[in-house]
Amino acid sequence: MISGTFHRADGSPKTVIVTGGAGGIGAQTIRTYHETGCNVVIADLPFAREAAENLIASLSEPSRALYHPTNIVDWADIRLLFRTTVEKFRQVDIVIANAGIMETLRLAMYSMKGNAVDSDGARGSIVLIASTSGYFGGTGVVSYITSKHGVVGLCRSSQRVANQLQIRVNVVAPFFTPTYITGGYATEWKERGLPANTIEDVATAIVQTSADSERKGHSIMVAGKIMREIETARTALTKQWLGDEIAQVMADGGKFFDDMGGYPLPKARG
Repeated sequence: MISGTFHRADGSPKTVIVTGGAGGIGAQTIRTYHETGCNVVIADLPFAREAAENLIASLSEPSRALYHPTNIVDWADIRLLFRTTVEKFRQVDIVIANAGIMETLRLAMYSMKGNAVDSDGARGSIVLIASTSGYFGGTGVVSYITSKHGVVGLCRSSQRVANQLQIRVNVVAPFFTPTYITGGYATEWKERGLPANTIEDVATAIVQTSADSERKGHSIMVAGKIMREIETARTALTKQWLGDEIAQVMADGGKFFDDMGGYPLPKARG
């Protein structure tokens, strides 16, 4: 059962943007948020318009839903996405970066920093979608694995600013989930009797993570009905992993940059 606050302090529904929201995990995430009473915004490419409009038509209250054609690698497109969302639903409360991770995170933080602090102590909540491939590299799909490791790193590196702005940023890392992109091997996977997520499993984990006030810089791995937090366990094992001496050096180095207020980038040469 999903718990959390899905309405603002004034009683109005929170507004959620889901990039890549017209199909697969994204579409189920839209359905799940809508069932909680949220306004939902589907951001997806123009070719997905029919799927997005059919999804909206299937919802119990289509007036609480919006499709915005968006190419997530086009800065003007995603700026317009946030502007249009605010015009229709007043503010952006939750963003699920199912596609276009870096740009979406940047604009989500910018949009949310002016929100009032909610009852959960945050101005907004952002969930980045990674994968178990963000922690393991066994499939050998180099570009995919590299990008998902990048999502995990982005969550870790964004925590300083997120905490300053009182915005929660977390990761959900699903195990194998049958969708369009896994169609080439999903049947063989099932025939071997290997466990798999459903899109409902993953959507539930995303929605629950976004609403949990205790989740700050966490990464939730989803394997069927099992959800495990990874980042806290990784941190707790740092000394065992690196040894006391190196762990202390890393901690001291981290404090050094904390005291400086962040890592100062070098000035351009020439």
